[in-house]
Parts: sequence; structure tokens; C-alpha cells
Amino acid sequence: MLTLLKDRQVLRRDILASLVVFLVALPLCVGVAVASGVPAELGLVTGIVGGIVVGFLPGSSLQVSGPAAGLTVLVYQAVQDFGLGALGVIVLVSGLLQLALGAFGLGRWFRAISIAVVQGMLAGIGLVLVLGQVYAMADTPQPSGGIPKLTGLPGLVGEIFTNGTALTAFAVGAGTVAVLVLWPKLPAKVRVVPGPLAAVALATGATLLFDLSIAKVEVKGLLESVSPPGLGDFSQLGGVAVLGTVLAFTLIASAESLFSAAAVDRMHDGPRTDYNKELMAQGVGNTICGALGALPMTAVIVRSAANVQAGARTSLSRILHGVWLLLFAALLPAAIGVIPLAALAGVLVHAGCKLIPVKDLAPLWREHRGEAVILAITAIAVLVTNLFEGVVLGLLLAVVKTAWEISHLHVDVRELTGGRLVVSVTGNATFLRLPRIMEQLEALPKDKPIELDLSGLRHVDHACRIALENWALRHNDAETEPVTMLPPVAAAENSSGTA
Repeated sequence: MLTLLKDRQVLRRDILASLVVFLVALPLCVGVAVASGVPAELGLVTGIVGGIVVGFLPGSSLQVSGPAAGLTVLVYQAVQDFGLGALGVIVLVSGLLQLALGAFGLGRWFRAISIAVVQGMLAGIGLVLVLGQVYAMADTPQPSGGIPKLTGLPGLVGEIFTNGTALTAFAVGAGTVAVLVLWPKLPAKVRVVPGPLAAVALATGATLLFDLSIAKVEVKGLLESVSPPGLGDFSQLGGVAVLGTVLAFTLIASAESLFSAAAVDRMHDGPRTDYNKELMAQGVGNTICGALGALPMTAVIVRSAANVQAGARTSLSRILHGVWLLLFAALLPAAIGVIPLAALAGVLVHAGCKLIPVKDLAPLWREHRGEAVILAITAIAVLVTNLFEGVVLGLLLAVVKTAWEISHLHVDVRELTGGRLVVSVTGNATFLRLPRIMEQLEALPKDKPIELDLSGLRHVDHACRIALENWALRHNDAETEPVTMLPPVAAAENSSGTA
């Protein structure tokens, strides 16, 4: 990096990129914190740590870390269930687990997670995020749980049209969403300003200009908001629910960060990501965020993409973006207090919609129907239960689907001259296909000699081997010529090797 920074052009591009990333990150850090039910400044703390600390660490040189919309639902639930103090403990322990996973070289295994499960998880998060923040757009308390949020929408609509304050706030939030949707269609000169910043600035300006009486972000101050967990908070680690949340934070934050790293690698031709080092860098960041009582961090694809597209060449850009966040939080804290909550809710509604892969569903259904089903079930499970249970269900479905697909089996029966039957079994004989094998074998005539050819099998598990041997013994007891069995390829190779 130092060699590249001696090039003034590289240095200039990195500084400009850091400003772009800062402007993208600022409203998102504040918005994610507010939606998570914690002081707005804690989102900035996580962004600062993600820039200044993680930015210096090896792994992925161009991706940017900070609080992510994808963890908002889980963080909000954790704060509601266990309290703000316990959040720091959960984040800290999750960071230590990430460090251990990276140190043991397990970072690359996160790439083995089914993409359908990840997309389903993000879609479920997007649905819960949108449903929750629609209420925040109207300055109305949101119900807890995905189903109550869904069933409460008719009442929300009635509230908006009968309550002037709710209607005003919702108009500000809807206007924010409209700006975000239209911003990419504007001329390039206008789009120099990031869409989220422009949308929030316009909403804030309109609120001040027309003196709208709607809720705004509460400001406590950076140092006042930092609240390290106490010793009593660590006692909650004995609870199963807290440990489950720690595991969910660890797995989801790690998977999201490493998937983001893979996506960022495709955007540039610089050094590739070292997944284990990147996982350890995320672990260091989360450990520090937990010690400060802040939000968990992940690598965020929106900020990372903005960094690459702005021309960043080294990790200096992400480090500087953290510096700009720190200066803003220290010198201009009052600026946060004029931002309407409805505008931040609008930013997150837009972000939640982008998490739902609507355009990908039809092609996925046509080409990989099983993957589409897993995606949909995972998303619905996240909505109706919670994030952890939804992801676990998705992973189990992916494993079952894979096991079913790799256990393809074909049974072919042909009759030779003289009435002898040759039964050829090819593929993979596992317990999943055992009922089908036995039905076909037991339907064979018991008064004819049979040759069971298993040489085309690539794999035979213990259950199938025992079942086939027992079938042969029963057939032999029928006072016919004994069944001739040709062993599977694997068995033949093993026997020849031992000889």
C-alpha cells in the first residue's frame, strides 16, 4: 500500500473515494442504529471501528465494514429480549468466535453455504425490515413479530389517513423512498452526491423549511452513548437463548462479510481476499464494538461497491472514511438531531426492498426449482419465526435436497435366454432410496435365477448393503438358484487393494 500511496494520483483517488463512502455510510449508520432500537451514535461507533481499526487489518483491501441492515432485525430482537448491556456481550463473544474460526482456517468454509439459503435469509430480513420500518415512517409503534406486523397493516393505513401527524411523517418517508428510487436515473453530475445522503438531506430540509411536527433522531453525544457491558451482563451467557443469538450473530455476520468479499473481488483486478484473515479482521472489529457496547459489524456491499466505483486503490480509503465519521460525530453531533426518523425509515425500507431478489425468482424457478423453494421457505420462516430458526431450517432443507439429489439410483431388469434375470443397479445407493430399491427387488419373480449386478454403484451405504444381503438370503430360501451378486466398484477396488 505504501508504494502505491507514493503515487499522487492513487492518493487523490483514495481520498475522494473515502469521502464518497463516508457520505454513503453516514445516513446508513444512523438509520440502522435507530431501527435497531439503540442510540444513533452507536451506529457511528461501529462505522468508525469498521473504518479505522478493520481498515488497517489484512483480508480484503477494498471492502468497507460497518453496521448492516441485514442484522437490524436480529439486533432489535436481542435488545428487546436481553437489554442493551447484553448486546455488547453478544457482539464481543461473536467477535471472539470469528477470531477463532479465522485462526483455525475455517473462513473458506463459509463459501460452502447454499446461496439459496443466504438469499432466503436476506429476503426474510428484507421483509421484516420493510414491514417494521413502514410503521416507523408513520411515527407509529411497530408490533413485535413478523406476522403481527403483517396483520397490522390495515390498521396502519387507517392511522395514516385519520391522524395528521402520521400522514405528515409518512409523506416525508415516502418522499425519501421516491428520491432513492429516482436518483439513479438522474444525470451523472447530480449523482456525485450519494442517493441516501441526498434523500435524507432533502427530507431534513423540507421538515425544517415547513416546520413539520414529526419525530426526529434523539442525540445523546458520542461518549455518552458508549456503554461497555458490565460484569453482570456476562452472566446472561448462561442462557440458551443468548447463546443461540451469539451463534446467529457469528454465522450471519461472517457469511455476509465473506459473501461481500467475494462480490467485491469480482469488481476489481487488485489483490484477492484472504478469507481467513478477513474473518479475523471482522472478529477484531466485533470484539472492540462489543467492548464499547456498540452494534455488530459486517462488511457491507453497498459501501464496498461505492468504494470500488469511486476509484479506490488501497485500504486508505476505508480508513479515512472512518476518520471522517469520527470527526463528524465529534464536531457536528447536533446535525444528527435534525434528521426526521421517517426519512431514516424510508432509507431502510428502500434497503430492505433491495434485499428481496424479486428479479431473480422467476429465472431461478425455471432453472433450479428446488433452490427457489429453499429460498422461499427460508424467507417465510425468517418472517414468521425468527432469523436464527429460519436460517437453520433453510440449511437443513439444503442438506436434505443435496442428499436427495446425490442419491440418484436406477434399477434396470432384463431377461436373458433361459429365463435368467439380470438386475443392474447404478448410481448411489443410500437409505433415502432404500424403499424404492426394495419395492423393485421384492416384485421380481421368486421362481427364476437372478444376477444382481451392483458394479455400477458408486456408493453403497451400510443400510442398503444389509438390506440387499437380506433380500438375497430370503430369495435363496425360496428353493431357487442362489442370487449371484456382483459387488459395487468401491468394494471390488478395496478387495483388490487388500489382496
